[in-house]
Amino acid sequence: MQDVTIHLENRPGALAEMGAALGDAGISIEGGGAWLDGHAGIAHFLFVDGEAARAVLERAGIRVTQVREVIVQRLRQAVPGQLGQLTRHMADAGVNIEVLYSDHDNQLILVVDDPVKGRAVSLAWAAQA
Repeated sequence: MQDVTIHLENRPGALAEMGAALGDAGISIEGGGAWLDGHAGIAHFLFVDGEAARAVLERAGIRVTQVREVIVQRLRQAVPGQLGQLTRHMADAGVNIEVLYSDHDNQLILVVDDPVKGRAVSLAWAAQA
């Protein structure tokens, strides 16, 4: 799975055009979100093949700035404090979380500055659960 950073124009229809381009190419979004940062639209969406999504979006004239590997972590939803515990372990290991969202399967998606170290922290944390 890969996170794709997408820049969208702040206007009606920009997100719809992005979705249509991906849909027409048969590419599904697996999770993510979009919001405004000042006056610019920014989106982080999850794809099975981020490079394929990038190619489709760029052909449609949509700016993509990054395709990055993600850490996928399932939290135990019935246990309060899961997010705080996991992110504390990441911080204690010196891993900076740059992007966080959920996928369509209720899993936590993390984009971190050090994926190797972040994956090790994630695996160790999950083994304790």
